[in-house]
Amino acid sequence: MSASTYPADIFGSPAPVLSVSPVVLAAPDRAVDLEVRVSAPVTGSDLPVILLSHGQGYSNHLSSLNGYAPLANFWAAHGFVVIQPTHLSSRTLSLDPETPGAPLYWRSRAEDMRRVLDQLDLIEATVPQLRGRLDRSRVAVAGHSMGGHTASLLLGARLTDPHDGTEVNLAEPRIKAGILLAAPGRGGDAVTDFVAENYSFFLTTDFSAMSTPALVVAGDRDDSAHLTVRGPDWHADPYVLSPGPKALFTLFDAEHGLGGISGYDVAETTDESLERVAAVQRLTWSYLRTELYPGDPAWRVACEALTSGPDPLGRVESK
Repeated sequence: MSASTYPADIFGSPAPVLSVSPVVLAAPDRAVDLEVRVSAPVTGSDLPVILLSHGQGYSNHLSSLNGYAPLANFWAAHGFVVIQPTHLSSRTLSLDPETPGAPLYWRSRAEDMRRVLDQLDLIEATVPQLRGRLDRSRVAVAGHSMGGHTASLLLGARLTDPHDGTEVNLAEPRIKAGILLAAPGRGGDAVTDFVAENYSFFLTTDFSAMSTPALVVAGDRDDSAHLTVRGPDWHADPYVLSPGPKALFTLFDAEHGLGGISGYDVAETTDESLERVAAVQRLTWSYLRTELYPGDPAWRVACEALTSGPDPLGRVESK
């Protein structure tokens, strides 16, 4: 599947993108203030919003507001406002390992997204080109890898806090749809001993209450052996184990980088493919377009395009 596979009128011409960073949101209860990048088309009004949560990894800047340009730029060029926080787990911050919530700050990550939604007025004031252009009734969340875990919590997944044994519910009703990209699956005996010992919050991940509509994107060669003993199927758990409505896009021959979505030409992408990245860009955009604007044919057309050629890049299933 390539860009030419799609009817041209599905996406329209890409708009020039305005990108502003850092936009600083005061956070006195956080180790440091929250910094975000805001990307938006220079034209248009009533723009829907995507909150994009970064993953982890070896690079210093992909796990920050500076990562995921292939997705953020595409979504913004086609009508979304994309807001990317730098979570406390970012290598760019290098916080003291004794900081509460370290090392992955799973709760703080979700709270970052709520803070963004609470402070959209401030974001508009800081980026005056956005003033009055946001459609706050149409908000989605997307996340890759650990960012997918963050997104799943905001969509309704639950876990048990390993520190006090309470069930954690961080579902955010202002978020109407989600994209989970190579997201972690269930806990229990599915995770490695290393994860159980070092990231015990993963042990109790429960998708049974994740009711917000979402598209799960998983690579069929993403074995994530450092995290799970189940192989690539683990990344489909947010689809398999959650209630509908959900969709699953399985990307053929893709590993954890899904072709290279975390940045342009980054060394840690083990399966670099412009075609796979294009497929993820277009399928995710189309899904959100139809989910946030019921009746829009983008998702149907994109799915048909994905499966129409002799060598499809993936398959889609829904429930």
